[in-house]
Amino acid sequence: MKSPNRTTRRTFIKSAAAAGVTLAVGLPGCATPGRKTSRKAPAFVTKRQKLRIAFIGTGGMGGAHVDQIKRLEDEQHLGVVCPCYCDVDKNQWARAEKAFPGAKPFQDYREMIATAADSFDALMIGIPDHHHYPATILAMRAGKHVYTQKPLTHTPWEARQLATAAKKHGVVTQMGNQGHSNNGNRKVYEWVRSGALGDVLETHTWTDRPVWPQGIARPKESDPIPDNLDWDIWIGPAPERPYKGPKSGTGNGPYHRFNWRGWWDFGAGALGDMACHTWDSVNWSLDPGRPTSIEPLASAPVVPENAPPERKETFPKASIVKWVFPANRWRPGFVAYWYDGHLKPPVPAVLAYGRRLPSTGTLFVGTQARLLVSGDYGERPRIIPDSKRKQIGDPPKMLERSPGQMVEWILACKGEKPVGYARSNFAYAGPFTETILLGNIALRVGQRLEWDGANMRFPNLPEADQYVSKEYRDGWDFRQIS
Repeated sequence: MKSPNRTTRRTFIKSAAAAGVTLAVGLPGCATPGRKTSRKAPAFVTKRQKLRIAFIGTGGMGGAHVDQIKRLEDEQHLGVVCPCYCDVDKNQWARAEKAFPGAKPFQDYREMIATAADSFDALMIGIPDHHHYPATILAMRAGKHVYTQKPLTHTPWEARQLATAAKKHGVVTQMGNQGHSNNGNRKVYEWVRSGALGDVLETHTWTDRPVWPQGIARPKESDPIPDNLDWDIWIGPAPERPYKGPKSGTGNGPYHRFNWRGWWDFGAGALGDMACHTWDSVNWSLDPGRPTSIEPLASAPVVPENAPPERKETFPKASIVKWVFPANRWRPGFVAYWYDGHLKPPVPAVLAYGRRLPSTGTLFVGTQARLLVSGDYGERPRIIPDSKRKQIGDPPKMLERSPGQMVEWILACKGEKPVGYARSNFAYAGPFTETILLGNIALRVGQRLEWDGANMRFPNLPEADQYVSKEYRDGWDFRQIS
C-alpha cells in the first residue's frame, strides 16, 4: 500500500517548475552517467548577518538539533534563524513549529532543497542512516554547509564520496559525534602523541548497545499507513517493504520511529551507531589510516547458511570485530577490537582490585602504560595503574579547546572561523566512518577480509565487494551528481 500523501515524481517536478527553480542539484531519478549539472558555490554570511539553518529531521536526533540550535541562539545569540524544515512524519513537526514559528514545513527533503534552497545557507541532517548520503550530497551540490549525524553514511563508498565532495564544493562540514569537541578526547590525543603510553599495540572499545531489536525476523503482517506519515519517502533509497506500525501503547514499530537501527537496509547496527563516539579517541590519537584486514571474531546469534532471507536482515545481537592497522611514520602497527551487545574485553590486571570496566569505554594498551576511557564521549580518561598515573601526570597541551561541536560549525559557516575549524569535518569523518562500516561488512559475510583501500575491494573475497556500496531505489540514486 502506498502512502496517501506520497510526493510523486510528477508533482515534485511540477512544484519545482512552479517555483521557477532550475534543479541543478539533480532531479530524482535523473542522475545519469556523464550528465553535467551546474553546482552552486558555498554562501558564507558576514558577522552582521543571520545564518539561515534548515533541518532535515525534526524528531529523534533531528529534534535534538532543533532544540540545541534554539538553545544556543537564546543563550549565546549566535545569529541563527530557521526558514524551513523537513520530516516525513507530520507528527514530528511540533518541536520545530514551536522553536521557529513561521518556518515552512516539508515532507520530502529533495523538494525542500530543489524549491527552497535560496532561503537557507546550511542544513542539519538527523534522519535514519540510509538517507544520510542522499540528503548530504544534494545539500553540498546546492552549495549548502552541512551537519550530518553519525554514522556519516550507510556504506563505505558513500563515506568516501562525501569526503571527496566536501573538498570539491568548499562547504563547511561536520559529523555529529559530539564527543569530538570534549576536552577528554583531547587529553587522550595528547597522552598518546606525547609518548606517555609508549607504543600503543592494542585498543579495545565496547558499548552497551544495541538497545533496539537485532537478530530478529521481518514481521509478516502489514498495517495501513497513517495519514501523518509518508512511508514511501521514509523508505527512500532502500528496497520497498510494507509498513508495520507500533504495538499498542508504544511509540516505535519494527522500523519507524527508532528500531530502524537494527536493520541492514536502514541502519548500521551498534557498531555504526556508537563507534563514531566511543572509538573516536582511538581514531583521532592514532591516525590509523586504512586497515589491512577486518575480522569478525564472534557474533550471536549465528544465522545458518540455509536460513530464509528474512532471518538475515538484521545485525547480530552481539559481536566482536578486529581491525589490523599498518605502521605509519610515527608509530608501529596496532590492532583494534570492538565489542557490542554487552560483551567486553578481559579486565586488565593493572586495574585496582575489585574495579570493573565501565559499561562503555575504550582501553589503550601501551608498552609503558595503559589508558582507560570511561563512557562514550571521551569524558573520563585516566592512566592505569594509579602509580603510573601519578608518575606520568597530565599531558602537555597540544590541541586548542573547543567552544562546542555545533558552535564550531556555526562559526565556520558564518565565516568567522576557517572552513576546517569544525574538527569532525568530512575530511576526518569520512575515512573514520568508512573504516567503521568495513566492520559491518565483515559481520555480514562472517569471515576475515583483506582490504585494498585504494581500489575499495576485498582481494580475498570478491563476493563481499557488493556491500562496499549498494543499489538505490528509483528516484533516490544520486551517485552521479557529486
